Amino acid sequence: MLTPVSLSRRAQATAVALRGFYGWRIAGFAAVTLAMTAPGQTVGVSVFVDPMIADLGVSRSEISIAYFVGTLTGAAALPSVGRWIDRAGVRRVMLVIGVAFGAVLVGMAGVRGIVALTAGFIGIRLLGQGSVSLTSTTAVALWFDRFRGLAIGLSNAVGGGLMSLAPIVLGVAIAAFDWRIAWVLAGVAVWVVVVPIARWGLRNNPAEIGQRLDGTPVTDDTPGSGDDATRRGWTRPEAVRTLMFWAVTAAVAASGMVTTGLAFHQISLLGERGLSPAQAAANFVPQTAAAITATVAMGVLVDRVAPRLLVAASMGSLAAAMVLAQTAAPGLSAVAFGVAAGAGAGTVRALEAAAFPRYFGLAHIGSIRGLVMAISVGATAFGPLALAFGRERLGGYGPTLTLLLALPLVVALTAMAARVPDDALRRRVQCSLASEPETITP
Repeated sequence: MLTPVSLSRRAQATAVALRGFYGWRIAGFAAVTLAMTAPGQTVGVSVFVDPMIADLGVSRSEISIAYFVGTLTGAAALPSVGRWIDRAGVRRVMLVIGVAFGAVLVGMAGVRGIVALTAGFIGIRLLGQGSVSLTSTTAVALWFDRFRGLAIGLSNAVGGGLMSLAPIVLGVAIAAFDWRIAWVLAGVAVWVVVVPIARWGLRNNPAEIGQRLDGTPVTDDTPGSGDDATRRGWTRPEAVRTLMFWAVTAAVAASGMVTTGLAFHQISLLGERGLSPAQAAANFVPQTAAAITATVAMGVLVDRVAPRLLVAASMGSLAAAMVLAQTAAPGLSAVAFGVAAGAGAGTVRALEAAAFPRYFGLAHIGSIRGLVMAISVGATAFGPLALAFGRERLGGYGPTLTLLLALPLVVALTAMAARVPDDALRRRVQCSLASEPETITP
């Protein structure tokens, strides 16, 4: 016999089925907000560099150092953003960050010297590349379990594809107006797109609207709610005591460092291999296509394949790109470089975003991923400098890339030795923390 409670649950399940699972809309919103981080990403900032050098009277080395300082300083604040997401929810955090990011972009139009420029870089790297990206991918993770990898892979792929259009759009704005007006237009675009999505589109978790992870119907034979999963999970001090955390984090950092360096110097690097500036710039096309494809593929595989194998595969792609960067020539080998670089950049981000919620739970996922994002964003600051230093001091990019090959190899070996976090491992970690409570703070 159906009780009033069971009838209510059946009615709720029917209503959910009629209006559809909201998690896929969250994935779509996240793709759009990821694309809107472009003015804070290297791919977007790069088109402003030459106009700002000419107008501000600063040298290329000065603006590079300002970008380096801005990236590192912005990265240092990301763990706090992650803890804020856990406390306040993705909806409120995205709303505040969207307003602030737009304001900083508009403020970039008013810079007059290197100090203001450095402060602006701190803001756009912290808020754009770091905070909006972290909040977007975390928002998707909170709505899925069995299909988390697929959802994050699709969201990252679409967002990355849209982001690849940013240099064209921003370049047109700079040519039509000037670089200051282009910064203002970028800020207004963030306000117009990100803020409404945060205010009216995002929801913190499925339980907020009576749904469950993956859209599982809420009925009397499926107890609990989507909110249950958000109350369970490893703390950040527990997660950082596992080798898997550091293997995946190191993979993200290595990929970010190397691929940012390759992209930053791509015209010069491929020019040394005989490609014209137009051919070198066109190589971003196979990179983007490979990144999108690899991101979706990784999203599917991370739900089915052991993470250590996926880390090793991602690092293999990165190593291949580093080798091909030293041997590429006009034609297929240059395209192969682009494919390897795109795959190395795209796979590991989808892996981390999907794997960590699966293995460490959702209760403290913002705090955990905030630390990962801080390390990975900080690593991107060193790639361009390392390759530039190598070119100036060692006679070319090749020697530095050969030395850096140790990074993906060590990371891959570390991942193969890492154990998937489980309850038994967590109990040992908790015992270790209990005996040394002062060593790590939440």
